[in-house]
Amino acid sequence: MTIEEFQQNIELKVLLLALYKKQDNETFKDILLVMEDTRVFTQKVGKKYLKNLKELNFIKDNQLTFLGTQQAKIVENEFKL
Repeated sequence: MTIEEFQQNIELKVLLLALYKKQDNETFKDILLVMEDTRVFTQKVGKKYLKNLKELNFIKDNQLTFLGTQQAKIVENEFKL
C-alpha cells in the first residue's frame, strides 16, 4: 500500500484516527469491534486495514509509531474542516 492509496481510503483514515483517539485500556481489537458494530467495516476488512497501516509504518507492536501519530493528526485536521 502506498501513501497515495491511504489518502484515498476514507475507511483507513477513520481507523487510524480511531486508533489515535482510543482510550488507554482499549486494544486495537476493541477498536475493530467498534468499527464492525457501527457498520463502518467488517472485522475481516479491519484486519486487512491494520496490515496496511503496518506496511505504511503507522503501527508497530500494536502501537502507533511517530509517523502514525503525525498522520493521525493530519487526518484529524482534515475531518475538522
